[in-house]
Amino acid sequence: MASVKTSKDVGKTTIPARHAKAAFVRKRQHIKVINTHGTQVVDCWALNADNMTEFMSMEHCRVSLESVIPRKGDTMVTNRRRPILKIIEDSASGTHDTLLAACDRYRYELLGCKEYHRNCTDNFWQAMVEIGCKPVELPSPFNLWQNTPVEPDGTIKPNPPVTRKEDYIVMRAEMDLVICLSACPQDITSICGNKPRSAHFEIY
Repeated sequence: MASVKTSKDVGKTTIPARHAKAAFVRKRQHIKVINTHGTQVVDCWALNADNMTEFMSMEHCRVSLESVIPRKGDTMVTNRRRPILKIIEDSASGTHDTLLAACDRYRYELLGCKEYHRNCTDNFWQAMVEIGCKPVELPSPFNLWQNTPVEPDGTIKPNPPVTRKEDYIVMRAEMDLVICLSACPQDITSICGNKPRSAHFEIY
């Protein structure tokens, strides 16, 4: 399988601001995602490298975890309810989001953009194509460091980031997979501190 042959340890790799990177990951390898500047949301997807109709699913994770906030020690599952990523370390103590869809051109149009705005949906497709993958659909992302808790009245607000410079999360692959990470381009709401920045990741 090509995914297994090309999988290897990857040194610190930049996720450019407003763009995404994808990589193959072997079962039992670790993915460390680093919030380099402390204010950047990173949309995270994981797909079965052998069958991309199976992928990390936020709705199935919420059922499995009985929580909307994954934490250290939790295992993220696929749309077939199988383990795909386990959270080994998390310096931000669960400040992540499993509810919001990836931003797209329609979201930015609703926010008043008259011209094309980079977005995580397009970033996902571009990054996956760049490494030769052909996913069949866009899963809902695991939004790392996105501060959008459910408020007591049931609302969800795009709050400013509360993470610190160099906060990180380490996840272990529970199957051969493809990871895709998008440095969210959102600069209209405050979830990225109104200034999208780069982030980094390592695979080992």
